Amino acid sequence: MSSDQDTSKTTRMVHAGRSADRFGGSVNPPIQRASTLLSPDAEGLYSGPKSLYGRMGMTVQDVLIEGLKELEGAEYGQLSSNGLSACSMALASAVQAGDNILMTDSAYGPTRRFAERYLGRMGVTVSFFHPRITGRDFEVMISENTKAVFFEMPGSLTFELHDLSALLPICKARHLITILDNTWSAGLFLQPLSLGIDLSLQALTKYVVGHSDSFGGAVLTRSKKLSVQLEAIAQDWGISLAPDDAYAAQRGLRTLPVRLKQQEQTALELARWLETHPKVRKVYHPALPSHEDHEIWNKLFSGSSGLFSFTLHETDTDKLKPFYDSISLFGFGFSYGGFESLMIPCDPQLKRTISTEWANRQRGSLVRISVGLEDPADLRADLANALDQIDSSGQ
Repeated sequence: MSSDQDTSKTTRMVHAGRSADRFGGSVNPPIQRASTLLSPDAEGLYSGPKSLYGRMGMTVQDVLIEGLKELEGAEYGQLSSNGLSACSMALASAVQAGDNILMTDSAYGPTRRFAERYLGRMGVTVSFFHPRITGRDFEVMISENTKAVFFEMPGSLTFELHDLSALLPICKARHLITILDNTWSAGLFLQPLSLGIDLSLQALTKYVVGHSDSFGGAVLTRSKKLSVQLEAIAQDWGISLAPDDAYAAQRGLRTLPVRLKQQEQTALELARWLETHPKVRKVYHPALPSHEDHEIWNKLFSGSSGLFSFTLHETDTDKLKPFYDSISLFGFGFSYGGFESLMIPCDPQLKRTISTEWANRQRGSLVRISVGLEDPADLRADLANALDQIDSSGQ
């Protein structure tokens, strides 16, 4: 199907990459499990349009890329085995030894670790900036060897938004490569490439796969030059996406808008209710008018996903144990975006060096929840019962 703009994005995503003739009449692409691909002759090993090796991708990977390009308005896409490898690939494609990267202090922990630990050993320095940095302070941070900026919208765990209207013009004027982790919006509610971001990435493991049973990552761009650099990194590092994982991701992509709509509505319902609960100190959801960056969200986003956080007044671990012990419908596990609801206490993994307002639980005990596809009333009842278990008599 053509990607003509007279059809909606949802419709184009359903049809992207599909071909009844190409798939032997099937509406889904075949899963081709292969390492060696045979050439009809010796010359064909080197003269074909595509590498004759399964790691470079086959039909199912091609179909997934076509769908992701429709989702994010991209011209080029590179798949990876998981979200962290997508972040790593994007960063490595933008810098080399001697360069400097500016990275938001609210970045996903493993991305931060990769930049500090691995790129640091390779001679790349990392400078962290406050997620709500002003344009003036941001410009001061840029040095002669700064080559790239890494954003995340919203910030991992703490859900800050960047003032891109102030920051992107500075990046363009200084010829910096801009990278944005777009996993929270799943590429559906935020279009970074149309805003001027150079590389938009996401963990397909989350909302695109949607069923907590496969891994995947992707980096999307409109730049031919950057796409070549991404492909080189993928080949040099041996980065690929297995056919079964690619199949799960392209299948999940077809139903993404429907699933996200319900998760968005349920999350907002729970977030609004939590704002009124006496045991809750504050809710961090960009779509709420109470959020510090709500104006930015309202300007840049077309919707919100099912992931947000909140703080509890109580910070004593022993007094919080009954709360967590009473939870029954929220599973305790990392990742998000699946059909099932999840919860994690964030304090053990909350690392900030610039946005120090999060140090020493100054804002309460932080809890993150990922809303699944359960009935909203059941999730609310589960949270209400657990919150009732917190002994607030000492407050």
